[in-house]
Amino acid sequence: MRRFTAEYLRRTREGMWDGSRAALSALALPTRTRILDVGAGTGELSRVLAAESDAEVVCLDADPRLLGVARDETGLPVVAGDATRLPFETDAFDLVVCQALLVNLPTPADALCEFARVSSDSVAAVEPDNAAVGVDSTVEREVELERRVRSAYLDGVATDVALGDTLPALFERCGLRDVRTSRYHHDKRVEPPYDAGDVEDAKRKATGEGLDAHETELRRVLSADAYDALRREWRSMGRTVAEQMHAEEYRRAEVVPFDVVVGRVAER
Repeated sequence: MRRFTAEYLRRTREGMWDGSRAALSALALPTRTRILDVGAGTGELSRVLAAESDAEVVCLDADPRLLGVARDETGLPVVAGDATRLPFETDAFDLVVCQALLVNLPTPADALCEFARVSSDSVAAVEPDNAAVGVDSTVEREVELERRVRSAYLDGVATDVALGDTLPALFERCGLRDVRTSRYHHDKRVEPPYDAGDVEDAKRKATGEGLDAHETELRRVLSADAYDALRREWRSMGRTVAEQMHAEEYRRAEVVPFDVVVGRVAER
């Protein structure tokens, strides 16, 4: 399973669910009494679950560092554990949910079946379709380069980061029934006035650091020369981004579609 920093999780989930939480309606949050957020990370989804219900919300993650942030920032109970071997008894919760977890697991069905075991009622997953991400930018090269990088990354990553239509089938494989799907679009925008995170992102583009974060996956499908050439183009693009940002002319929009899939646990 891939590991992420607290800062990465904050930046990629910043503003998620702020506009509308209608896609979460199938989770029936107001009716819940005990919810488990698996792969909770820094508690980005856990906050929403707690705000939308009167349930006890428990955060579980395999990374103690992230759990420390979740505990400090949400005040919710945290438990360290493996998503495929949950440290809870059968039917311990009436809803088990995850966000952007299954796309990072080599065998997501193993986790889903564990979710079904510890839930007495429902299981839900909120997973990004990374193959359908849309990007627009005032720097034209950024759009084309991101398309090329995303294509290579999808070919080189070790897990299925675009589960999409296959997700309901995974639910059914684990015995979940009445499976329903809705789609939520996370709209991320960069525009003046820029915050510190926007400036840092531009710096990471200009130095190549942002691309280097995916070097392992990209080198699986690109030759050494192709990767080095891509990195040079990426850094040049990043310098243009920084120049436009300095002139307060830079704007960028990214839309990440998330599939919200909910299923009911079969009678045991």
